[in-house]
Amino acid sequence: MDQNLGFAGYKIIMASQMDLKTALEESTIALNLFMNNKFSEALELLRPWSKTSMYHALGYSTMHAMQAAMTFEQQDILSAIATMKEALHTCQRYRKKNSVVESLSSLVSKQGTDQLTEEEMHAEMCYAECLLQKAALMLVQDENMINFLKGGIKIRTSYNIYKECQQIVEMTHNHVKTDVYSQFEGGVKLGIGAFNLMLSLLPSRILRLLEFIGFSGNREMGLSMLREGASVHSLRAVLCVLTLLMYQTYITVGSLILFYTARIRILKGQFESAQQKFEECIAAQQEWRQIHHLCYWELMWSYIFQQNWLKAYQYADLLCKESRWSQAIYVFQKAAILSMLPEEDVKRMGEDVEAIFRRVEGLKQRFAGKSIPTEKFAVRKARRYNSPNPVKLVLPSLEMMYVWNGFAILGKHAELTERMLITIEQAEAKLNKVQNPTEYQVDDECLVQLLKGLCLKYLHRPLQAELCFNRVVQSERRIRYDHYLVPFTLYEMGLLYKQEGDWNKARRFIETARNNYKDYSMESRLHFRIHAAMNSLSNSPIMTP
Repeated sequence: MDQNLGFAGYKIIMASQMDLKTALEESTIALNLFMNNKFSEALELLRPWSKTSMYHALGYSTMHAMQAAMTFEQQDILSAIATMKEALHTCQRYRKKNSVVESLSSLVSKQGTDQLTEEEMHAEMCYAECLLQKAALMLVQDENMINFLKGGIKIRTSYNIYKECQQIVEMTHNHVKTDVYSQFEGGVKLGIGAFNLMLSLLPSRILRLLEFIGFSGNREMGLSMLREGASVHSLRAVLCVLTLLMYQTYITVGSLILFYTARIRILKGQFESAQQKFEECIAAQQEWRQIHHLCYWELMWSYIFQQNWLKAYQYADLLCKESRWSQAIYVFQKAAILSMLPEEDVKRMGEDVEAIFRRVEGLKQRFAGKSIPTEKFAVRKARRYNSPNPVKLVLPSLEMMYVWNGFAILGKHAELTERMLITIEQAEAKLNKVQNPTEYQVDDECLVQLLKGLCLKYLHRPLQAELCFNRVVQSERRIRYDHYLVPFTLYEMGLLYKQEGDWNKARRFIETARNNYKDYSMESRLHFRIHAAMNSLSNSPIMTP
């Protein structure tokens, strides 16, 4: 008997029995829910059959993979990999039982397509999609050489399965176009089209290497397949459309090239020329507003590095008004930037910093039941303004700059780093003059010492930087709220010792940060940084005492 499930004022009938046609229909409903931001409802629809139906398994695991990509939490990534592994097992049960030496293509050529049921054809395609996503998740989880090789093998296997599925389509062009077959054909066109388009965009030198190991990329063929896939009545038609939109709005008008050119200049500390390129990128096209938002984000940070708070505010304000990606982050950033301006300037602009900070908590999103870590951090910091007598945050814009790893960029520009150090020392002096310390006093002092130490490190004043970092570590038991400061500071001390050539101390401090602390803000973010640092230290000499 079918069950009724009510979602957002309407009912969806959940099937009590599942065949391929019903699975495709339910997956289409789930995709529509997902595209309309009804993530929990989409998952709830797919979950009951996610271990028995290939399409429910594919959809359920794909949504978990997207959640992992959004949160970047290690636990979410591991959970997504486990879910994708289950999906692969589910798809495998429906695949043709080939012998070890027979590929699907040889099976088709020898026995004819009549030997393959529609269910088996769909299983091949679903398996290829799952395999490709699992490879991507493995690379995100841990960018080591073993995972790189495993991921590469999975990508190649996925590519080969798609090519074999394409052979089936070519050999069965006179096939009666049932809805189930059209769904298969649409999926093949998406896979082959996206692979060809993606590969064709790679530099010719890399493409020649990939062609040597069996990959090939034909741009016109890729675009043609995607257009055909978009016109076929199938679950994946909308995905073909989105892929074509991505190509047309990012690639053909040159926006992507302009954006990455500007981003590279930002990473080099060439902020003025980067700003010019971002402006060119914005002017290059008007169809895809999201790329404008990426540019606004980068422009905001480039002006923060220069301490041009008014310009930084303009772009933060634009993000608040136009982008829906993370309103909590954008509103926090806007308030944080305004807090760096004189109060009279803020009033003249008609803004209320405290009121803006108080809005942050109500804007926090949940994606498939999970909060985004940077939003959680911003919400926790902004809660100081919920009190009738709020205690102002100290240098919140610079604290967020550290969260987003901005000091590594700022540090490439000595003059701007010196100017930032002056701003930090002014905040330090102000804290030292506080007559009636609040419960946040020690936390604020430690934050200032961490930020000051970072500037001194990049200005190659290691003894002074070490002194600042030590003050944070020595205050560990007095910190009340910002417990993240100690493990992050230990990590920065490790990098400082690495910079000075003391590999043993560097390893010791970084390992202490990794092993001795847990359940603090931005923990996963620090663990990713630690992993990269330990990889770089693995090739460093081990010094004996």
